[in-house]
Amino acid sequence: MRTRLLPLAAATLLATTGAFVATPPAAAADGPALFVDLTNDRHPISPHVYGMNFADEALADELDLPVRRWGGNATTRYHYAYDTTNRASDWFFENIAEENADPAALPDGSSTDEFVEQDRRTGTDSILTLPLIGWAPKARDGSCGFSVAKYGPQERTDEWRPDCGNGVRPDGTPVTGNDPRDTSVPVGPEYVTAWLSHLTAKYGTAAEGGVKFYNLDNEPDIWHSTHRDVHPTGASSAELRDQAYAIGAAVKAADPSAATLGPVGWGWTSWDHSGLDQETCGRTGCWANPPDRPARDGLPFTTWYLRQMRDYEQAHGVRVLDYFDMHFYPQASGVAFGSGTDPATNALRLRSTRALWDPSYVDESWINTQVRLVPRMRELVAANYPGTKTAITEYNWGALGHINGALTQADVLGIFGREGLDLATLWAPPAAGEPGAYAFRMYRNYDGSGGRFGDVNVRATSADQEKLSVYGAERTADGALTLMVVNKSGTELTSQLRMFGRRGGTAQVYRYGAADLTAITRAPDQPVALMPSGAADAGFTHTYPADSVTLFVLPRSPVDSQPPTAPGQPQVTGVTDTSVGLRWAPSTDDVGVTGYDVWAQHTDVVYKAATSTGPSVTVTGLNPAGEYRFTVRARDAAGRESPPSPAVTVVTAQRPGGPPLVAQYLNLDWAPTDGLIRPGLRLANTTTTPIALSRLKLRYWFTRDGGAPSFQTWCDSAAVGCGAVTRRVVTLATPRPRADAYLEVGFTGAAGILGGSSVTGPVQLRVAKRDQSAFTESNDYSWSPNAPSYANTARVTVYLDGVRVGGTEP
Repeated sequence: MRTRLLPLAAATLLATTGAFVATPPAAAADGPALFVDLTNDRHPISPHVYGMNFADEALADELDLPVRRWGGNATTRYHYAYDTTNRASDWFFENIAEENADPAALPDGSSTDEFVEQDRRTGTDSILTLPLIGWAPKARDGSCGFSVAKYGPQERTDEWRPDCGNGVRPDGTPVTGNDPRDTSVPVGPEYVTAWLSHLTAKYGTAAEGGVKFYNLDNEPDIWHSTHRDVHPTGASSAELRDQAYAIGAAVKAADPSAATLGPVGWGWTSWDHSGLDQETCGRTGCWANPPDRPARDGLPFTTWYLRQMRDYEQAHGVRVLDYFDMHFYPQASGVAFGSGTDPATNALRLRSTRALWDPSYVDESWINTQVRLVPRMRELVAANYPGTKTAITEYNWGALGHINGALTQADVLGIFGREGLDLATLWAPPAAGEPGAYAFRMYRNYDGSGGRFGDVNVRATSADQEKLSVYGAERTADGALTLMVVNKSGTELTSQLRMFGRRGGTAQVYRYGAADLTAITRAPDQPVALMPSGAADAGFTHTYPADSVTLFVLPRSPVDSQPPTAPGQPQVTGVTDTSVGLRWAPSTDDVGVTGYDVWAQHTDVVYKAATSTGPSVTVTGLNPAGEYRFTVRARDAAGRESPPSPAVTVVTAQRPGGPPLVAQYLNLDWAPTDGLIRPGLRLANTTTTPIALSRLKLRYWFTRDGGAPSFQTWCDSAAVGCGAVTRRVVTLATPRPRADAYLEVGFTGAAGILGGSSVTGPVQLRVAKRDQSAFTESNDYSWSPNAPSYANTARVTVYLDGVRVGGTEP
């Protein structure tokens, strides 16, 4: 964790000597009652909800910023080889080269390289934007989409480049028929492949610490407005789908561990309408009967889009969409990007966060309906493409330079965590000294030493959320309960807070508010009293200053010295090829069991496979025909963990209908004690189902024969071309009989398709140790002296999407 000291005003702390006896809290004075239940609504809070677009390094470092996005209109048309963006309608459709000390070295040292390198220094995950629009700048040349010399006088021109106009004639009509090649060259999947090849070579794959996320363009449903010099007509549903297929597949071929986010619509209209709908109906008013609706079988665009992405995965075995990403800006006048100087707008700003979750709130703008944005996103995904995560990569409630904006931002971050959003990035970040930055500090660095809001949500409710909102979470690292209370009323409020699942103690109190906009204040500690049985376990009464955010940090209860009892041995309730259902006798505990963790052991890997609030769960994401050993541990409200349950061992079912694939081996090395391993390999598909070679890998198992050498590998020849063959040597942490390493051979998307009832052409390979020492191949699991021609072998294993579907491992 990175920490940076920030102003922390020290208030007089409550001092006690001897034993402190807390009295029951007094009745609430005038504020709404607050209630916290540690046993309900428990789910992880994704750290990625605390992200920003383009945060500077000092602020990102101070907040240990989890994710940062390189996005916006200018990123739609960016050429990594020239480090140049077209600023589209934001600035006269001009190609503007990024400042670069050594353009001859590009793409090394580009602005996107520097973006990723900053994130690596601060431990931040990167989101880069990829073009679906089909165009990128042609050079570092300063060209523009609507040249006055070429297309005639225009309404406005760039004062520094007077030949560059805004594409609108003096009479207000748009310039039409311009040539996209004035500024741009066509780009497609091959461009994305080349860019990701550069990024992965320099920074590794996402799994290796490289770029983790890729946006599938930025607001493509309004290209006809922002990028009308190259895309003057609205993008149809089919275009947006097909481009997502092509670019998403290119990402997955280049880096299978990276995640994609789409469709990245601009806002509320994007939910129902494609770009073609929006462009046409914006001119003709055809909203009741948009032209692109029949192409979607009458479905809203986002419903149709998710189903199309699901269908692609079912057909190709590759998920090209990982996050359902939609932008959202409140549409009421003066809220988004507002200044915070108008009292009526400030009140509306605070109310309007209810659009993120509240089914009773009718949005106070032209939207004029219940939005329920985050629950709506989660429900849409669950119904149409389960397993897809949710993201809002642009949002802004305004007034980040004002206490009103800080209160609103603190409320928004609490809502994101409570409602289960997976990722969010604020557009654009506040300056480090602005109140909006302190809203983030309250969640990410409240004490100047890296103190954070909890990462496991617990139920927290207010009798009047518009006056006093409350959010609760436990911190996994130390079991502390954290409670964030936002006083939005403009007046001081005194309220009683009751809680279940925590037995008294003393809470630390941190506060940010209108009284001091330059620092988070450490307020006097708050005693948390035991309450009469039945009313609650504990509680307190507290006064919240007007326009303030208050954080309570209640350490794990010292009175709880007893962990839960061990759960009963799990019983199997169902088995599929990728899941196992389990149930067990529940644990007991003196302060109450809050949940269960299910641990799985598969081969030599032990990992947490599932969590549950009750004594049953379905564990998903398992490998077909895999052997798993499951145990269960219980957790209580104080964060204590039980001993493990007795174990149960389960073997998952074979994958139904999975294509049986067979490796074929040719021994090219008749000197088994020299310094080279030389296998010839082919793959046979014994079914009639075609399959993309990029989904397949083979493993040739061998022994290193002493020491811990590093290796070199070569592809001598391949029917698909050696450029389409990937290879690596993996050493085993736990040696197996006749194998302590394997050569893994894979294919890029360029290798194409392995047809049904067909065999690949041969791939001839070599492996050597860098110290040039000899192998003894007669000890190797996959080597055979009796293979003068290609023949089926079970000792070279085959994997489909990481799951073994052919051969037998040693």
